[in-house]
Amino acid sequence: MESQAMQKKANLVLLACILFNVSIGVLYAWSVLKAKLTSSLGEGGWEWISQQAGLPYTIAIISFAAALLIGGRIQDKIGPRAVITAGGVLTGVGLILSGLVGDSVVGVTICYGAISGIGAGLGYGCATPPALKWFHPSKKGLVSGLIVGGFGLSAVCFSLLTDALLNRVGIQQTLVYMGVVVTAISVLIAQLIKNPPVGYIPAVPLNLIQSATQNTASIDFHWKEMLKTKRFYLLFVMFLLSSSVGLMIIGNIARIAQTQISMEDAAIIVALLAITNTLGRVIGGLMSDKIGRVNALFVVFALQTLNMAGFALYQSLPMLILGVILVGFCYGTLLSVFPSMTADQYGLKNFGTNYGVLFLSWGLAGVVAPIMADVIYDANGNFYTAYIVAAIMMASLIFVNFLLRSNLASLKRSG
Repeated sequence: MESQAMQKKANLVLLACILFNVSIGVLYAWSVLKAKLTSSLGEGGWEWISQQAGLPYTIAIISFAAALLIGGRIQDKIGPRAVITAGGVLTGVGLILSGLVGDSVVGVTICYGAISGIGAGLGYGCATPPALKWFHPSKKGLVSGLIVGGFGLSAVCFSLLTDALLNRVGIQQTLVYMGVVVTAISVLIAQLIKNPPVGYIPAVPLNLIQSATQNTASIDFHWKEMLKTKRFYLLFVMFLLSSSVGLMIIGNIARIAQTQISMEDAAIIVALLAITNTLGRVIGGLMSDKIGRVNALFVVFALQTLNMAGFALYQSLPMLILGVILVGFCYGTLLSVFPSMTADQYGLKNFGTNYGVLFLSWGLAGVVAPIMADVIYDANGNFYTAYIVAAIMMASLIFVNFLLRSNLASLKRSG
């Protein structure tokens, strides 16, 4: 009876973590807002150039990554609930203030980019660690995938909501309404998220099949010890470049649809990208549990290389849909494999901090390809050169993946 009660608590925490991420995942809706900001139909003179409209998104990504590290360290010490609650409040308040500052690049960048970005990072960074502690290590990929999948699923909700509101009330009120909704829902759900009691040991699944490919850590690394390992830097580079490509497409997909297939209302494309992003997180997490994290990453890098190499040729709706599906799946898989791999290699005790350090690569990813894409678009009116650069980046990661595989194999042989 006690074990059943604990399992119910574990499932409740997992569900709360998923729903919390759904409630704060406003960053992926920026593509819809960006298309409006750079359109001649922009409300009240909101006719920004692409680089201006990309700035809040870029700052949000950097703030998100930095806050995830800070939030991870704090929750490792005091638990997740207070930090997650603060994250929900800041995310919502940042959106509200973004709507109140009017047509100001600096104002929106500070409010949306910094305040909402910090809030989302605090919350997101504290959602996965407690849930992982409630479940057996053999389920790390699945649990991580479900939780980060919530963040991806939110893009479906927010992109459609954003598009509907923009067409009715304009940019400013859209941001305010979204902020109110985010604050109310996220703070309520956050109260259900907590760590398991001291000494809690998750039940071992009946059908557990130990995989020799996961190389689970036998000790818990401190972040300073993690930085002394070669595999950390290989993971950092892989996460940096692969995430950069995904973020480039996510942040510009509405404009890509306008440019390549003359699709003015791209909310459906944005939603499709969000759905496949979500599925990639869940399916990719399961796949990594079955075939190993390194093998899962190889599949992603190979698919994304081919996809980016051909993306400029996607000049029809069916072809663009295919490209979007591949981008969403590949990017989503990254967000479940890398936290699982961090837990595999460096343990769960300091997972919040350790993954926060690795996640800084994701923050840098918001600067690399997305800014490059904005510059290329403003100069050429398309993203074709950016796709080629992205394909080269992804192809290079296949070699880095080989280096990681060799490093893990040598660690296994040495005991």
